Amino acid sequence: MRWFYVQFGAVFTLFMIATLGSWYEGSRILNEPWEWKYSAPFSALIHGDITSESQILQLDHFVYAAKFEPLLPMIMVFSGLYLLVLIAYGLFRQRVRLFTGLLITTAVMLFALSYAVFPSPTAGGNALFYAGLAGGLLILNGAALHFYRAQKPG
Repeated sequence: MRWFYVQFGAVFTLFMIATLGSWYEGSRILNEPWEWKYSAPFSALIHGDITSESQILQLDHFVYAAKFEPLLPMIMVFSGLYLLVLIAYGLFRQRVRLFTGLLITTAVMLFALSYAVFPSPTAGGNALFYAGLAGGLLILNGAALHFYRAQKPG
């Protein structure tokens, strides 16, 4: 069980550093009003037309960072996924079908999110598309491997 805490601590620290870095990188949206229409979907959902930087929600900082500086947001997403799988494994390792189902659901969600950003005009959007596909395939393979090993006698 010690390995669980070591992995959790290391990956959680990486997740927090990537989150803070992404948030900082995305704060550039406040200084670029011409991007508000295209890179602030959550603010537009709440406020309609955005007329001042005070209307920009913090969540849109991550959208902007993902579009224009995708490295830290991808690290944030993958470390978050790793945390999710790690916690789920700790909770459900004896319940093979439930854990496998959770992994398959996570893979399907990654494929859907990748499809949602597919025809992206930015390099960051394209990078997130390929990262989502790769992550979904990796998790799907992990689900198949876990299920296969659990079914194997001995």
